[in-house]
Amino acid sequence: MGGSTRNRFICEITDDQLHEFGVDFGLRASQSKQKKIEKIGSKRDFKIAGPLHLTNVDWQSGHHRRCIAASLVHGVYTLEYDRQENRQGSEALAPPWWEFFNFQLLHILVDSIDSSTFGAIYESKHKTNNYYSARIPRYVIAFRGTTIKKHSVSQDVKLDLQLIKHGLHQSQRFGIAMQAVQNMVSVAGACNVWLAGHSLGSSIAMLAGKNMAKTGNLLEAYLFNTPFISAPIQRIKDEKVRHGVRIASSLVKAGLTIAIKGKQDSQKSDDPFSVLSAWTPNLFVNPADHVCSEYIGYFEHREKMESLGVGRIERYATQTSVTGLLKSAIGRESEVIHLIPSAHVTINRTPSLTFKKAHGIHQWLRDDLHFQSKVYRYTL
Repeated sequence: MGGSTRNRFICEITDDQLHEFGVDFGLRASQSKQKKIEKIGSKRDFKIAGPLHLTNVDWQSGHHRRCIAASLVHGVYTLEYDRQENRQGSEALAPPWWEFFNFQLLHILVDSIDSSTFGAIYESKHKTNNYYSARIPRYVIAFRGTTIKKHSVSQDVKLDLQLIKHGLHQSQRFGIAMQAVQNMVSVAGACNVWLAGHSLGSSIAMLAGKNMAKTGNLLEAYLFNTPFISAPIQRIKDEKVRHGVRIASSLVKAGLTIAIKGKQDSQKSDDPFSVLSAWTPNLFVNPADHVCSEYIGYFEHREKMESLGVGRIERYATQTSVTGLLKSAIGRESEVIHLIPSAHVTINRTPSLTFKKAHGIHQWLRDDLHFQSKVYRYTL
């Protein structure tokens, strides 16, 4: 197209047409943004994203308990979203996430640094003479994971980094959580209190549960997508290579454990790992989620080493991480949160198309996915 023709073409577009184009373009952008907001909002709306199929709850069903625990954790996320988006009263989206299952919000747990809501204590409104035999918790203490909301993401990421460095137990957020757990157990007893958490919140719940188990208080726990701080060996496709790497890793960790802690210390009856063996939390993992998928290999490998007759080596290795051992060697305090002796592991075997879906809490609210469960118990 020549210069004069191009200029004439431009001149023939009237001011009204330019205005109409601008309005149309702006409208489309606005509509696109609105649809994105509505999509995000729908995930927080219980009427759209909640486990509405649980109209008749069977508390003896592990699947039902999973859905309810995940719903209560989702309620904590939505409490924080409501706070940041200033939704109050009838506009708040959080209450249905616990009210649908006949719970009431007893107390919220607030981070002392950024004032974000990171946890909640729910109280059951169910009427029963024996909560324990009915499998109904009197209280549930739930913790959310990392959010990407601007008023909380900074502190959440700092805690993620502390978790990676095995320092979460030193954080103020965990201190508040631990105090809340201790208070509720002293009031209601361990058999009447559940712990629940997702991602970072799952690590907080796991550490609190481990601390209580060391004192003989075994709390029922529902831990979704708990971070496993380790090299992602489970991501290796070749099974023989993966198994070889795990064996090599076990030999290194077992050798370091004996060298640093001494053979006698590792066999003490009051060893923390042995003390924890009676606690069997419920772990929920997805193979496509590299944050938590290593738990699959962690337990399967331990079982395989037992079958090969070298379970003693693995009993040394399974208790620690290389990072934790090295910190111990130089006298630095370290709590390896993610390692546990026993667990009821549930794997979501339904393929996840994205990491976001594989790591999300929403998958655990559903009843139409392929779940595979197995109990692993630690033996001395």
